[in-house]
Amino acid sequence: MKTEFAKPATVRGDWYLVDASGKTLGRLASQIAHRLKGKHKPDYSPHVNMGDHIVVVHAEKIRVTGNKLSDKMYHHHTGYLGNLKSIALGKLLKEHPERAIEFAVKGMLPKNTLGRQMFRKLHVFAGEAHPHTAQQPKPLEI
Repeated sequence: MKTEFAKPATVRGDWYLVDASGKTLGRLASQIAHRLKGKHKPDYSPHVNMGDHIVVVHAEKIRVTGNKLSDKMYHHHTGYLGNLKSIALGKLLKEHPERAIEFAVKGMLPKNTLGRQMFRKLHVFAGEAHPHTAQQPKPLEI
């Protein structure tokens, strides 16, 4: 008996459209990360990028529980001495609402080359319009 692994050449990535309005940020991000990894497929192989392309619309209408809009902070360092920049989730949702979903999903993916390939299949947009109508994404209910 042999274990069959999926080959990168035979993997087919479908396109799905997710409406984020009214969804909780962490729960939505974990479902998206699951799809980007390809773990929902029966022939899942952990060393192959088997995930689907996910298009997320209405990123500005995401929900969070508790006081996370004011308490949750995102940090990044510019590389200069003393330049640790911080932004609260509420302000981030006003200025760049798509980044909140991207940060949450990126933290749930593997931290290696394969994880970066998976992250490239995530397309997040604030509002209804997106440039991927030619791919005919199927609606995905999460």
